[in-house]
Amino acid sequence: MNHESSRVRLSPMRPRDPEEPGRTASTLELFFDLVFVVAVSIAAVQLHHELTEGHVVRGVAAFAMTFFGIWWAWMNFTWFATSFDTDDWLYRVLTFVQMVGVLVLAAGVEDAFHEKFTILVAGYVVMRFAMVTQWLRASRGAGDRRRTTQTYAAGIALVQVLWIGWLFLPESALVPGFLLLALAEIAVPVVAEQHAPTPWHPHHITERYGLFTLILLGESLLASANAIIEARHEEAELAPLISIAVLAFVVTAALWWIYFWPPHHRAIRGLRSSLRYGYVHFFVFAAAGAFSAGIEVEIDVLTHHSELSEVAASFTVTVPVAIFVLGIWWLAIREHADRVVNTVVPVGGLLVLLDPVIPVPVTLTAAIMVVVVAVLVLRPPAARHP
Repeated sequence: MNHESSRVRLSPMRPRDPEEPGRTASTLELFFDLVFVVAVSIAAVQLHHELTEGHVVRGVAAFAMTFFGIWWAWMNFTWFATSFDTDDWLYRVLTFVQMVGVLVLAAGVEDAFHEKFTILVAGYVVMRFAMVTQWLRASRGAGDRRRTTQTYAAGIALVQVLWIGWLFLPESALVPGFLLLALAEIAVPVVAEQHAPTPWHPHHITERYGLFTLILLGESLLASANAIIEARHEEAELAPLISIAVLAFVVTAALWWIYFWPPHHRAIRGLRSSLRYGYVHFFVFAAAGAFSAGIEVEIDVLTHHSELSEVAASFTVTVPVAIFVLGIWWLAIREHADRVVNTVVPVGGLLVLLDPVIPVPVTLTAAIMVVVVAVLVLRPPAARHP
């Protein structure tokens, strides 16, 4: 009887120890990530369709807007979990509610690319109000961080009301309104953490970011496989498609190597650096998702199913790679690398933009990434803090 009642009893939601030994991602967090696989995949597919049809500006804008919702919901849960995860039944149920919200958001991604945002916002608001409940619960056991948790809850709730109002704006005001509300979302943690910062576990946080990066790079591996699948149906284009598949895999593997080369946990030493690490990752994550769409566009060009020119299609691959590499260099590599690495990595990230001058797509990008990885192998990260 006592054992059964202990299962029903809720655990006090107190701040977790930021130096807790052996802290790793829980099975619930890994389960939570699965719904984001769905959302990211749908967003990448829609970006691919827009790009290959020649709607570059509209496609990139829609992708940025939908990906913001995906990234921000994932990020908020991740930082909350590192601070207050109790893994009791109520915490799990509220996490499941957020997962349902992600699935609803994913169902609305296609509509969002056609400027219909009702389903997308509905799913997003479900996620965020579940997060409000988590913060209110945390406030009961937060101690001197009570004001911080209450600021989070109030700020998130207010912005969600504004998102609902955003749906009723005229079409011409949607983008400016989105930018303002996105800034409001980003401002909530900045304001809340000024009172008494919530504790975060550096190794746990960076592991979670690494896992999300793997999800996004997995989309690129799928694109590589799709090139081989397409080659079976396009015998006349067999060699170029197989080439794209191999080169896409090489670039994806190189991006993985570059991302996991530095000691990421050293990049979040204080409040300012943790905010920088969390926020700038938006561009890294979005670039990884867009890279997979770019590979699909290259496949369409080779099979004559795209409105884009070969040069424009090459940029759909190289621009995301450049943003990814430069972003990780700035966030996690530059402070833990010597002069050689701090020259080769950013220069390599810029040089991939010259890929369109090469007749064979992705060839120059793959070659540059191999050189960057070779340098990283020969020059390991500094073993001490800067």
